[in-house]
Amino acid sequence: MSMQNGTRIGCKDAFHAFLIKNASFDGDLEIPHIQKTLDVPDHLIPFSKALRSTDYSAWVHFYEDDVVFERVWTQPNRYLPVLRRFAGVITPDFSLYRDMPLVMQQWNTYRGKALGHWWQENSLTVVPNVRTADRRSFAFCCDGVERESVIAIGSHGCIRSRIDREYFAEGLAFVVETIHPPKIIVYGTAPDEIFLPYKAQGVEIFQFDSEYSVSRKAVSA
Repeated sequence: MSMQNGTRIGCKDAFHAFLIKNASFDGDLEIPHIQKTLDVPDHLIPFSKALRSTDYSAWVHFYEDDVVFERVWTQPNRYLPVLRRFAGVITPDFSLYRDMPLVMQQWNTYRGKALGHWWQENSLTVVPNVRTADRRSFAFCCDGVERESVIAIGSHGCIRSRIDREYFAEGLAFVVETIHPPKIIVYGTAPDEIFLPYKAQGVEIFQFDSEYSVSRKAVSA
């Protein structure tokens, strides 16, 4: 089978190789590299609402159930014009569960970074989301993220129980030590018991309430 620009001529691009055109790669798994950014959002909007929103000063995030935004992977070209309308985008938070087979954690990490690279190639402002599971994910969770770049993390639903908090805190410590981000965007709560040490180091924390918390506050108001 002949090749052209890394693509097999006559074959459907089932693996979306076009997403990583011009990419450089990090780590043993060759995770696509996302260029460093220092930008932070003024406010966020979930992908599901962005589809109908005209609040184009917002940044789009993907801290939702995977089923809601899987379409940006399966049909990336369809949603590129939608995302282009907004001020910026945080790369998709494809799930990494502790009981998930390691290869699936690796695949989901790859997918988020591949989309992030492609969006940058298409002139979107992109902040990389960084997700950890257990210690196995430390080998690749930071790959594709440039040192001293702004990063985003999701705490919503990840620090409810004691064991969840322990895994989250351990993962965050590894990420900060590896990437040295000057600023961290946090979707969900940012309790001092976890984040205060990083604030003391000079890391700026930009915390945004989850959609669930916002709705609860609206009901109780």
